[in-house]
Amino acid sequence: MPTTRHRYVIAYDIPDDQRRYRIARALKGHGERVQYSVFECQLSPGQFQKLWEELGGLIDDQQDRVRAYRLCAPCADWARTVGLAAAIADVPE
Repeated sequence: MPTTRHRYVIAYDIPDDQRRYRIARALKGHGERVQYSVFECQLSPGQFQKLWEELGGLIDDQQDRVRAYRLCAPCADWARTVGLAAAIADVPE
């Protein structure tokens, strides 16, 4: 039975260059960058939890912000792009 995957939008605001680079590198392994500090990831709940814990260990709680939004299937299907933006293809299971 295939594992359910959800689309997550993860955005960050990290003032420190080194920490920002580490966050971007961690996210690159799990999704695609759609804006400078925004990634889209298709993850199982377990994968998301593991990534979220990793991100939590990389930030400074007093200076950094990381947000994740899980998109329901109809909302993810509705996403639109314009200009240089490219649609993110579904990742096969």
